[in-house]
Amino acid sequence: MSAVDELLARARRTLTRVGPREAAALQDTGGLLVDIRYAQLRERDGTIPGALIVERNELEWRLDPTGEHRASEATHHDLPVVVICNEGYASSLAAVSLRELGLHRATDLIGGFQAWREAGLPVER
Repeated sequence: MSAVDELLARARRTLTRVGPREAAALQDTGGLLVDIRYAQLRERDGTIPGALIVERNELEWRLDPTGEHRASEATHHDLPVVVICNEGYASSLAAVSLRELGLHRATDLIGGFQAWREAGLPVER
């Protein structure tokens, strides 16, 4: 197993990952979906309505509730956050990073944006 595969496996052992319908339900009850895909993928495939767009290199600064550069949606450490990448790999590592900032309910979407779309959930162009 490669080092990055080991890192991913360790990260996922700390998360309770969610599927597309669970992520949609969390969003409906006040949870925050965070799309970390880069612009080219969002332009190609669309976005999830209501999801906060934060590219991966800015994630920790924008989601830290105590930070001066936080997004207005990053209101408290108890906020349920579902990180979404394209296929569900980078989002696992990103969710663990958010947990290290104190966002203890952070997790990620199994299968990423592609799973959301395949589930027939809403996508904006």
